[in-house]
Amino acid sequence: MDMLKGDQIAAADLTDWRKLAQGLHARFVVDDFSSGARFVVAVGEAGDALGHHPRVSIGDGHVDLELVSDDAVYRDDEGTEHLVEWVTRQDVELARRITEIAADHGVAADPASVSEIELGLDTSRSATIAPVWAALLTGSAESQGRGSPSDEIRDATGRVPNLWFGDGDGDGDEHRTPRQRFHLEVYVAPEVSEQRIAAAVAAGGTVVDDRDAPSLTVIADQDGNTGVVCVDVSAAQRP
Repeated sequence: MDMLKGDQIAAADLTDWRKLAQGLHARFVVDDFSSGARFVVAVGEAGDALGHHPRVSIGDGHVDLELVSDDAVYRDDEGTEHLVEWVTRQDVELARRITEIAADHGVAADPASVSEIELGLDTSRSATIAPVWAALLTGSAESQGRGSPSDEIRDATGRVPNLWFGDGDGDGDEHRTPRQRFHLEVYVAPEVSEQRIAAAVAAGGTVVDDRDAPSLTVIADQDGNTGVVCVDVSAAQRP
């Protein structure tokens, strides 16, 4: 299936879900582990019917779900097709069904609480160093370029955050003193981004680059280390 653009995801009006990084994310609040497990069983049965399943994590009082297709079709500027990890129609269909299941189970969604972490590494030699990181992070060479037309490292089991490579030759502004090549990207729901930034600033952080806000806001700690608060504005819920 073709990957969906942000406006197509927004038009689906998935009130329980937020688009973070590559997938749709939702958190459902449950009374206890047993009720969460029953909810997951029902979700699994719905996934069986559609031939597609979410990634699931059960925690204390919540069930976290991510919907993403491993075989979404992306076409580059030359028209070449690539299979990537992204949201497709089947994810939207299952998201709607899961929302119905949650209502049947009396389970409420908490969409503002979802988040996703990715790692960024500045380098001009991604093809050279990516195999090292694929082996170190996942133990598998197949994780290099998995679900991406780039050298990005993605673990098929989701054990570790995705690692993507940004352009950098060591001489640009991205390597101001103190030199930093790794940084975190924190994806949050659009409605909590300002609160997250304000909390970081109140804790002593500084906004050092908000030219691309609200999509990207760069925060520095007191030692100059930076992280990025990310919002998928194109796929934000319509008012």
